Amino acid sequence: MVEVVELKEDERLDYLLAENLRIIQSPSVFAFSLDAVLLARFVYVPIQKGNLLDLCSGNGVIPLFLSARTKGNITGVEIQERLYDMAVRSIQYNGLEDRLHMVHGDLKEMPKQLGYGKYDVVTCNPPYFTTPPKSEINFNEHLAIARHEILCTLEDAIKSASDLVRQGGKVAFVHRPGRLIDIITLMRQYRLEPKRIRFVYPKAGKDANTLLIEAIKDGSPDLKIEQPLIVYNEKDEYTKEVREILYGES
Repeated sequence: MVEVVELKEDERLDYLLAENLRIIQSPSVFAFSLDAVLLARFVYVPIQKGNLLDLCSGNGVIPLFLSARTKGNITGVEIQERLYDMAVRSIQYNGLEDRLHMVHGDLKEMPKQLGYGKYDVVTCNPPYFTTPPKSEINFNEHLAIARHEILCTLEDAIKSASDLVRQGGKVAFVHRPGRLIDIITLMRQYRLEPKRIRFVYPKAGKDANTLLIEAIKDGSPDLKIEQPLIVYNEKDEYTKEVREILYGES
């Protein structure tokens, strides 16, 4: 790990506590949410070796999280140059250039650029919402692109993930439960068979607000619904499982 890191404008250097890593964030450009952490912990990854790819990487948070779970090579893809630059500097700061690599580009072009069927695992935390009003885009373009389907749609992300993963490889997404039918329909359309789903609930007794789903390329139908994940307890504190995910507490 290097001693210093160049921070720009309103950037800050935050901790990924459970992984003992640091990451560059910016409240006005991009800061990762709990969804990214949950996806990085949800997906099955090879421990010793393998090629992993993360689409819609933002500031590289999922590649950084995955680096603590696997010794394989991890590539992140991000279309926004400012976020890509933040990810590159975070990887350099943590001394992970030998295993983590960022690509600045459009995920729709990645199969041609990186190769079809080259990856064992593909993850994606895509934009959740449809195109916003122009006024919202003008207010903060970086956040609008990260949150809304401006530069890529759900179908774009699923198609690219399917093209990039090898036969028998795994693809995992985090999204909103309201898009579940769309996700399953598109995954099957592009030869991804959903195998595991986990719903995330803000509190017990509340509706789920997050969906984790993992599929296998050309897998056989057999879907498992996992135990629900509750984020906050009755005291509005993180539950034991979430504390372990975020902070490494047992």
